[in-house]
Parts: sequence; C-alpha cells; structure tokens
Amino acid sequence: MKGFGVLGLLLPVLLGWASSHPVRGRKSFNKLLLISFDGFRWNYDQDVDTPNMDRLAQEGVKAKYLTPPFVTMTSPSHFTTISGRWIEDHGVIHNMMFNTETGWKYSFKTTQNKTEWWDNGVLPLWITAQRQGRKTASFHYPGGGAKYKGEAVQRSLVESYSHPDSNETEWRENIDIVMDWFTKEDFDFVTLYYGEPDNVGHKYGPETENRKVIIQQIDRTIGYLVEAIERHSLTERLNVIVTSDHGMTTVKKKPNVTEILLTNYVKFRDLVKFHIVDYGGFGMLLPKPGQTEALYQALKNAHPHLYVYKKEDFPERFHFAKHERVLPILLYADSGYNINAQLIIYFNKGDHGFDNVHMDMKTIFRAFGPDFKKNHLAEPFDSIHIYPLMCKLLGVTPEPHNGSLAVTQEMLVDSYDQQQGAEMQRAALQKTALGLGIVTGILAVLFVTIVTYTAIHRKKISTLWPTQRPSPSCFPSTAPGKAGPAYVS
Repeated sequence: MKGFGVLGLLLPVLLGWASSHPVRGRKSFNKLLLISFDGFRWNYDQDVDTPNMDRLAQEGVKAKYLTPPFVTMTSPSHFTTISGRWIEDHGVIHNMMFNTETGWKYSFKTTQNKTEWWDNGVLPLWITAQRQGRKTASFHYPGGGAKYKGEAVQRSLVESYSHPDSNETEWRENIDIVMDWFTKEDFDFVTLYYGEPDNVGHKYGPETENRKVIIQQIDRTIGYLVEAIERHSLTERLNVIVTSDHGMTTVKKKPNVTEILLTNYVKFRDLVKFHIVDYGGFGMLLPKPGQTEALYQALKNAHPHLYVYKKEDFPERFHFAKHERVLPILLYADSGYNINAQLIIYFNKGDHGFDNVHMDMKTIFRAFGPDFKKNHLAEPFDSIHIYPLMCKLLGVTPEPHNGSLAVTQEMLVDSYDQQQGAEMQRAALQKTALGLGIVTGILAVLFVTIVTYTAIHRKKISTLWPTQRPSPSCFPSTAPGKAGPAYVS
C-alpha cells in the first residue's frame, strides 16, 4: 500500500511534466505557398475558358480585384507584398537599380542579384519567418536572391538573365521541385514566381489572342499545381495564395495620339543630369545644379496627359516619394501614354507603371487551403494587406508594416481563431493523454511489483518447518464441540 501512497504523491508531478512538454508531430500552423504570375490583370480570366481558376474560386477565396502599390512595376510591387511596406518605406522604387553619378542603369534581371538595391532596413517575410523557426525558400521571386542585414533566404533560386519565361514543361517541373521542398525537406514557406503573362502582354498587347493563349497555359499550370498538392498529400497541410504585381494596358501610339517625348519641351544637355525614363508610364529626372525650377516649369504643362511634380509635392496617396532614392522631379502619365525621353524607342504594345487607380493596373488574388473559406468572394483590397495575412497563416509575429489583418480576416475559416483554439485544445488533450499514459504505465509496474512481492512472501511462510510455525497457544482456546480457527498452511 505504500507504493500507492508514493504514486499519489507522484501523480500531480507527472501530469504537470506532461502538460509542460509539447507533443511532437503536427505543427500548430500549416505550410504556405505564395505564387505570383507577373502582369496578370484582374479580368484576364473573364474572356477565356479557365476551368482550374474557376475551381479555385469555388474551393477557396477570390477577391474582386487587388490594387498594387504605385509605382505599378514588378520589383517594387513584389517587395511590398513580401514586406507589407509601402514603396517609400522599403526603398525598392524601380525595377532597375541605378546610379546617378556613374549613369549606370541595371536591367530587371541583373538587379535581382544586387543586395544593395534590396536591403534597405526592411525585412521581407522570408527572414522574419526564419528568425522565428520557420524554414523558407524563394523560387525566382523578386528580392529572394539578396541578403538582408547579412542574412540570406535559406533556399533561393534566382532567374538567369536568359531564363525563358513561358516554357510550360519547366513551369510544371518548378512545381514538382517546390512540392519536394515541402514534403521531403519540410519547408514551411515558399514563394514561386512566373514571368508571364507580363512578357506576352508587353510584346503583343493585353487585348490579343496571344494573351488569351498564355492565360490558358497558366490555367493548366494551376490545374497541375492542384494535382501535385493532392499527389503529395498536402491538401490538408498547405495553404496557397495566387496573386500578381500589376495589370497591363494597351499603349497609345501615333497617329491615334500625340505621344509624350520630353525632348520636345526641354534641352536635356542644359537641364538634365540623369534620367530614368523610357520605361512605361512613369519617370524621374535629376536636374543639373540650380536647374530644378527651370526643368519643372518647362514640363509641368507640356502635355495634356503628362503629370509633373517636384518630389515634395507628389501626391501623398501614392506612398512613394519620401524615400531618399526618389529623384527631385517625378512624372507619370495617363493610362496608355508612355513617357519617352529623347527618342521614341519603346516598341511594346502593352505596358504598366501607370496610376494604380486605373482598372487596367488592378490584378488578381486567389487563395485556397485548409485555413481558407470555400466559395468566398472578397471585396477589393490593396496588396499591402497580404503580408499580415501570411504572417497569421504561418504563426509568425510580423515586423512593423502598413497592412492590416482586419482586411483579410474574413477569408479565414471561422476567422481562423476558432481553428487555432481547437488546435490548442487538441494539443492539450494530447498532453493529458501522454500524462495519463505515463501514470498508467507506472501503476502497472507498481501493481506487478506488489503482487509479485506478496506472492513470494506468502510462499516463504508456507515452506517454514513445523517447529518454526506459530504455536497453537498463540490462538485462543475453543470450547468442546466448537471448531477452532483454521490454520492456513
């Protein structure tokens, strides 16, 4: 009986130990895949058959449209998504890294390897998540190849300069690689980037048969993605967000319009030290010393579809101009009007970079997985709010950001909090079961020990010699005719 008394003292201790030690196995969060299709305008799937995208809308969340940040370019917009900061805060203000002293301008793909362009003190989600125990990777996603405060993304593949953007076989191979990262290497968060339909939109224009063909290819790829998720048994463990960086619009050209050519209004050699123009509907100018006012006055009313501002007067709604990299004179044009510097050398039939208020600049948002509601149509929202949503899904404490989880909270199953509560309750039950299992095991051992000891002790007594047995005088006498107490041998 002493053993059971000791057990009574040990029971609270054992249960306390079990409750304080987590049960290994299922994590308290699901994995997350963020996919971006560059230049996917919000309505590209409305004039072409897209059964797989339609299925996503039924099986998950679809936003009416998504508003990217200004300037509506690839690198600035992607970094807003991955950091939750406005462009004037994160400092990736253009697709091209540039140097106003040397005059150097680096192409979009070359800039991907320039840490000094990306690392401006704002941490992208990859790094934040890594520092909180998550395993992260980037597959061609803009900014994924840089280091941030000296820390690289744990797994990063960067596009080569000559990398083809529209090879459907390679697209599927990339998905297979990412699925292996999730299943074989236990990655928690992966970003995957595709360069289409942006290239086709630029080359042929958004209102063409070529664009419809590439959208169908994207739809087939999404179908392959869903199959791959099922094949790798990730359906109940992986959330997926499909989005983009900006839309696309048809470029307006002569003889239909008067194109914007800045050299018609200013002499570059007299007024301009450096410019980054000839890149769609946005541009910046660095005046020569003492020429800021002259340059501004010469351009401010130069063309009816051109808007010219000094940096300090740029509209606040763009959240763009406060960064130190932004040049003193900023230009943007009405939708479809490209800004050309000294020659009209831009041959694209489609473009972006325009005011993000225009519908042609809006883009897509789809999401599905265990934490998202099904058949949920969300109201339009800004892409900056994707960041806190991703942090919530990954169970990561976010860095300071400009987004709000309240914007996307309704997309989540039971506002997600009930699910987390159920997860905590499940974990508590597992811990309790573990504690009870330990206690039951100890009980069984003690029981066997006590029974064995008792049996051995009795056997020893039964084998004693008669002279060693207790004397009958030890027992009270009995009256004649009455049986005395039985002696158990």
